[in-house]
Amino acid sequence: MAEQSPLSASHQLLDFTNKVILITGIGCQGPGWGNGLAIAALFARQGAIIFGCDLDISAAEHSKTQILNEIPHADITVVEANATSAQSMEAFVNACMRKHGRIDILVNNVGRSEPGDPASMSENTWDHQTDVNLKSVYLTSHFVLPIMEKQENGGNVVNISSVASLRYIGKPQIAYSATKAAVTQFTKTTAVMYAERNVRMNVVTPGLIDTPLVHRLADKYASGDYEGFRQKRNAQVPMKRMGTAWDVAHAVLFLASREAGYITGAEIVVDGAFTCSTGEVSS
Repeated sequence: MAEQSPLSASHQLLDFTNKVILITGIGCQGPGWGNGLAIAALFARQGAIIFGCDLDISAAEHSKTQILNEIPHADITVVEANATSAQSMEAFVNACMRKHGRIDILVNNVGRSEPGDPASMSENTWDHQTDVNLKSVYLTSHFVLPIMEKQENGGNVVNISSVASLRYIGKPQIAYSATKAAVTQFTKTTAVMYAERNVRMNVVTPGLIDTPLVHRLADKYASGDYEGFRQKRNAQVPMKRMGTAWDVAHAVLFLASREAGYITGAEIVVDGAFTCSTGEVSS
């Protein structure tokens, strides 16, 4: 007898109705769509309840306004919180639990890149990069995983890494590369530990993505030459264009969905074949 699908014929694909999504780094500065904003908006479109934080509350409020402009019925709360502080993250998680009583999905979207090699980078910069990119993932996991494993439907976590964790991408950013690689291994190892506890953990690894953040990267790595920096990034990708925040958001949504229910400890690279290429594509 053939095995039957656990999903009914009336099942709506990628349905997150009333699922509670906890997301760090939801804020977006400037025009356009950052990864956190796009991820939150996509979940809201699919019926999810959004509870997000950002270190910059004005950026978080901007994201909330953007989402409500597009989805007036969206249930979204944003708060100011520091993802590198245990006290702040515990308060953030507790606030979500007081309001909604559960956390179905955690998305760790915090990240920051600073230039430097091991000889030139200061210890303070190294420590701050480690806190922002790696400790933040540990802290949310520390407070959220015990909640998820007690829930009848468990939960799942999607962490955001970077192609800088896979190869040198042309920028001297040793701490960012090292910590994002650690995020990937943190996720895979924890996925094994929690596989029997009904909690899934996966990683989305974006490539060169065209978001408002590119302005700040141009200041750090291209002396403020924004257009030149964008052209260089486009040229580095075999598809000859950077991706968008929506490309990242769709990968996150899939990994968090019921349709991905047998996927854990996995990594989806969203990079237009960037990491597959030497940078030279013959026609």
